[in-house]
Formats: sequence, C-alpha cells, structure tokens
Amino acid sequence: MEIEKTDILVIGSGVAGLFFSLKAARFSDVLIVTKRDAPSSNTLYAQGGIATVMDGSDSFDLHVADTMAAGHGLCDREAVEAVVREGPARIAELIELGVRFARDETGSALRLGREGGHSASRIVHYGDMTGREIENRLLDAVRDNRRIAIRENRLAIDLIKDPGGVVRGCFIFDGDSGEVRAVTARHVVLATGGAGKIYLYTSNPDVATGDGIAMAYRAGAEVANLEFVQFHPTCFYHPDVKSLLISEALRGEGAVLRNIRGEEFMQRWDPRKELAPRDVVARAIDMEMKRSGAKHVLLDITGRSREWLSERFPYVHENCLKYGIDISEEPIPVVPAAHYMCGGVKIDLQGRTNLDGLLAIGEVSCTDMHGANRLASNSLLEALVVSHRCAEHLREHAGEQPHLDSVNVAFPARGDPRTLETVILDHDWDLARRIMWDYVGIVRSGKRLGIARERIRQIQETIERLYREYGVSVDMVELRNIALVSSLVVESALSRKESRGLHYMIDYPDTDPAYSRDTIIRLQE
Repeated sequence: MEIEKTDILVIGSGVAGLFFSLKAARFSDVLIVTKRDAPSSNTLYAQGGIATVMDGSDSFDLHVADTMAAGHGLCDREAVEAVVREGPARIAELIELGVRFARDETGSALRLGREGGHSASRIVHYGDMTGREIENRLLDAVRDNRRIAIRENRLAIDLIKDPGGVVRGCFIFDGDSGEVRAVTARHVVLATGGAGKIYLYTSNPDVATGDGIAMAYRAGAEVANLEFVQFHPTCFYHPDVKSLLISEALRGEGAVLRNIRGEEFMQRWDPRKELAPRDVVARAIDMEMKRSGAKHVLLDITGRSREWLSERFPYVHENCLKYGIDISEEPIPVVPAAHYMCGGVKIDLQGRTNLDGLLAIGEVSCTDMHGANRLASNSLLEALVVSHRCAEHLREHAGEQPHLDSVNVAFPARGDPRTLETVILDHDWDLARRIMWDYVGIVRSGKRLGIARERIRQIQETIERLYREYGVSVDMVELRNIALVSSLVVESALSRKESRGLHYMIDYPDTDPAYSRDTIIRLQE
C-alpha cells in the first residue's frame, strides 16, 4: 500500500479546514484532503453571514445572552464567552485576507444584518453569498501557500491508530485511481462538516454525509448531542429543486410567514414572530403544514422593491426567478429542511478529542457552544475561533508527536465494488434518508424512534455485509457513514426523555432539568 507522510493532515476544505491550515502552515507542512473538488463544502452555501459584535450599540454580553437563550440551558458558558469575545479579531483576519463584507454607503463601516434570536444587528455578511465569498478567498490564500498541499477527489475512509490507541493517520480512497492509500501524520484534524444528507430533505450539499462523525466514532472518539439536528425553517419548495436555502436574513429584513391561505401565523407561536429562534419557527411551520394539510407555507417579502432585493439578496432573487417566482411580487413557497448538526465529535476549545492525535473543528465537532439549538450565524463564528485556537495549540506542541514508521493496521482486502448492482445501494440510500425524515424529524415520539432504530439497524447490517464483500466505492463509504450517523442520532434521541430546543418529543413535551447535560455516546469495544 502506498503511504504518504505529512506533519498535519486536514480532512475537509470548508472554512474550518482552510482557516486552520493557513495558520498551521506557519509552523508545519499541511496536507488537505477533500472528497470532491475543494470548494464543495457547507461553507460555500452559507448565505446569512457571521454573527459578531462590531457596533457600539451591541455588546459581548448581549451576544452571549442571546446564544445562551437559544441553546435552552445546554450551552457551555465558557465556550460561548470565548467564541463571542474572540470573534471580532477573526473577522479582522478575514478582511485582511481579502474577504469583501458589505459596507454602508460611506464604505467605512460594516453593514450589519439581523436574524432570528438576535437582540441586535450583528450579522457581518456579503449579500446572501457570504459563505461563497469566504470560501473563495480562503482557497486563494491556501493555494498560494507553499506549505499547504490540497488533494481533491480523496475520500477519507477510516482513521489509523497505533497499538497505543493514538490516531496516526487515515486510509484514503483515491477517486482518480480507485485505490486505497494511507496518509500518516503527527496530527489529524477533522474538518468534514455536517451530516444533513442523512435526511431526505436538506439545505446541505451532497458532501454532507457525516463522514467525520462516523470515522471518529468507529475509532473510539466520543460524540455528543447528536439528537439536536437543526432544521432550517425556510428552504425553497419546488419539485425540481433539491436544496435551495432561503436565507434567514430575509426575515431579518421584514419578510413574514403566511399559511397557504395567506394568513400570518407566527404570532400564535411566539411574540418574536418571524425573529424567534430557528427551533421555534421550524416547529411552527411544521405544525401549520400538518394542521392545513399543505405541503409548504409562504415567505412574503413583497413589500420590498425588486431593485433592493436584487442588491441585498442576489442569490435568492436570481434563483427564485429561475423557477418563475419574482420575490418582489409573490411570496416564496418554503418548507423546513435539515440544516445543521449542533452535536458532533466532542472537543474542547482547542479542538482536542478524547483520542490522542485527533482533533476536530467546525460543524463536525461539538464544543457545547450551541447547546440544544444554534443561534443563527454562530456557526461560521465558532469555526473560525476554534480553528485559530486549535492551530495555536498545535504550534505549542508541534514537535511532540513522532511520525508513524509504518501502517500497523493493514486495510482489509476487499472485492471489486464494480460487480455490485448499483440499484442495491440506491435503494438503501433513499430508504435510510426517508426513514430519518419520516420518523426522526422536527417532531418525534418514542414509537417513531423505535421503528427508525430497527429499520436503520437492518440497513447497517446490509451495508456492512456488502462493504466486506464488495469493497470500497464512494457510494459504499458514504452510505455506510449515513447509516451509522443515523443510528447515533436515533440512540441519542431515545436517551433524551424530554423536549428541549431542537429535540421535541410528543411523549415528553416538557423540559426536564434532569437532562441538563450532554448526551455522550462512545463505541464500546
């Protein structure tokens, strides 16, 4: 087997992986592997922006309070304080790297937006294409850095551990050659993003199959709070569209939600109406759809002019026009869809997991900043701050971890995946995601979760048998990861016998103080 060595192996090319790599390259060689082309990440599709205190009328204390309130008693205050207070410095670094955030008419001050759950305008943005702007600027800087190499079309399969249990690298499927290779490193950093594709409907791109969570769990890392899956309240509803997010910033600019009859309804659910946190709005839309039998609700921003909308929300405006909807003249059909994992691989504020040699940053991780519900636009903020802290930690300990001389755990011999009929994988792929959507969605029950557990377990047994028999392909690895992460979400949900934030159980509709703690799951060897 071909073996490649590097100082630091980064798996993933979103904001966390790229920002970390730029900082780590100051003291180490860095290899980034990414399973599609480098820009393909959740970051690319982030519309709203980055929440951070940049105005005298705002304060760190207010941002902390808003974050804690949205998290329904599960946020770690130390994590929230650190991320909120260090945010402005990280924004300044992005600006130095050339990120073009929107500014006011004078060009001297940032134009700050407002989103649900925030008590002040504090969203730094670039229209409704903030993620794309950040991703492109960071990629430019990474490609110009001689100490960073990027390998595209490389899918991480499983982590490599030495006999002492230290993570020393990763088995990688080379999509160009079809071969499995090994990369060994002094440190492995997971920056693989989230797992929205475990659900049938999601705002996430195809890459979000939970690979990092699955790999870390199989290696023995702790995962936490996976029951808290955030459903974005407003994704475009259209039979020909898979995942078009309609930015929360529209509601921040005055858009209102209406039922299919054209009636406003958010006042019945929360006094903050459209500016309530995402868990409240998503559940209200879900209930409204079930009450009326409609397949969607309507988001109405027709009070704004076409010129203003095309300037403030160019991505949403243009994409809706492609499907015959002029958002200045008619409301947008929207539905909730899986959007963000508030849980993930359990880490501290330096990105360290419970496994030596393994770190995690970005959406794949769980710092407990988000608690039971992430406050809008806090995700990119957390990714930047923890990536910076992770790099600083490794700078202080860069030479302590020796290289692995050989791969002690050989990758098992496999058959030829080309001999497997694709219809088998396609069926289980669709079935797993539909099970999660139908039984483990916005509103849950013990009965539904029990059914999901059994059906997902059957899919896991099938895919593990096929994996052993036919070997590695991209579809095989991703389905294996989807099934595992789905099972972990189900187990986490079953263990939390209360309703809190994003986890709503009709059997236990109240919040129980006894569950004011993390849900931790770890592989039992």
